[in-house]
Amino acid sequence: MIPFNDLLLFAGAALLMVLTPGPNMIYLISRSISQGRRAGVVSLLGVVAGFLVHMLAAAVGLTALFLAIPLAYEILKWAGALYLLWLAWQAVRPGARSPFAAQDLPIDSRSRLFLMGFLTNVLNPKIAVFYLAILPQFISAHHGSVFLQSIVLGSTQIVVSFSVNLLIALSAAGMASWFSRNPTWQATQRYFMGCVLGALAVRLLFEQRRSA
Repeated sequence: MIPFNDLLLFAGAALLMVLTPGPNMIYLISRSISQGRRAGVVSLLGVVAGFLVHMLAAAVGLTALFLAIPLAYEILKWAGALYLLWLAWQAVRPGARSPFAAQDLPIDSRSRLFLMGFLTNVLNPKIAVFYLAILPQFISAHHGSVFLQSIVLGSTQIVVSFSVNLLIALSAAGMASWFSRNPTWQATQRYFMGCVLGALAVRLLFEQRRSA
């Protein structure tokens, strides 16, 4: 069983990921503003279905990889740390785009909303790298089945992401309006997020191997 402290730390990492602007956030905000809250929620259900694909693929792949290649952990650790540093730079770089600058999207049916949410997430490189490079840092052979640990961690990530994205979809219009009137808070949020992501990257680099 995964230690509770590790699970809390992973949930924190998942929270940082969902709060970091990416394709999912931009799409859900744009859809909710363009077509209403209900359309945003339907799109979010498609995003969750995409998370399930990422989770199952990572659980199966990581189980095979950890058993076959002992060096895989170190490779994934460095990949995860570098990716976090890249996200930190994207948050603080000059001219970083605000996710609340919504795109104008056409009106779509519920089935298409679900499909577009699903495809947006399945093809989202941020989520793929999170599952392949960040999730393994919290897996240890001493805690039982790698597959079951992957499922527990993946489910945790999905719950965190769904909860945050649901709030975003329901309040997108108000949030976009508030941030447009308060650009200082938007900049503060970006720099804070960049610092936290950078600190997490450093922690991963110095983390000892869990799967010995």
